[in-house]
This record gives sequence, structure tokens and C-alpha cells, in this order.
Amino acid sequence: MLKKLLDKTFWKFILVGIINTLFGAAIMFTFYNLFHLSYWFSSASNYFFGSILSYFLNKYYTFRYKERSWGVIGRFVLNILLCYLIAYGIAKPLVLHLLSGASVSIQENVAMLVGMVLFTLLNYLGQRFFAFKKTEQ
Repeated sequence: MLKKLLDKTFWKFILVGIINTLFGAAIMFTFYNLFHLSYWFSSASNYFFGSILSYFLNKYYTFRYKERSWGVIGRFVLNILLCYLIAYGIAKPLVLHLLSGASVSIQENVAMLVGMVLFTLLNYLGQRFFAFKKTEQ
């Protein structure tokens, strides 16, 4: 099972993820640290803009998914939404507890980093086995 998870699709997802992470992180940390927007708005903006890029790169490059329907878009959006809510919903309270003595800025920056890692793991599984799951012929 591990061999199936770590096939060439996984490595393509990682490459797309690196590109997408740099793009999204730049948006998120710019919004939070330069524009002083909230934790939730900044992290959500990362995934709003990053998800648009991710959809096209993963659909056509990573998973080579040919189906064109509103269903695949709906599954993709649902996957992103659930992964975001779970990852960042876990990351913020966890980091706030672990770094309770640190400033809010440090806590929330670290929470956003932790959320990114959790999101990436959940998102890979969700895109591969739900959003872009190939149906058996």
C-alpha cells in the first residue's frame, strides 16, 4: 500500500505542491505580516488563490484527469474546504497551547506553518482518492 501511495503521482504532487506552497505562502504571510489582516483571512486567501492554481496543475499534470464536469470541481472544492478547516482548526489551538508564552504574532505564524503541513498531507489523500479518483472502466 505504501508503494502505491509513493508512486510517480506522489512525486508530481510534491513538485506541484512546492510551486503552490511558495505561491500560497507568499500570499498568506504577506497578508498577515504586511497588511496585518487576520489569521483566518490570511490563511484562507492562501487556499483560495492557491487552490485555483492547484486545481489546474494537479488535474492536468499530476493526475492527468480527463473528466470535465461540475462534479469534479465540486469534489475538489469540498476536499479543499474540509482539508483547510481540519488542518487549520487543529493547528491554531495546538500551537496556541504549545507556545502560550510567545507573542500572538509568533503563535499565529507558527500555526499557519503547521496548518500548511497538515493541509498538504490531507489534501494529497483527498485529491488522489476523492477529487480526482479515476473510476474503473
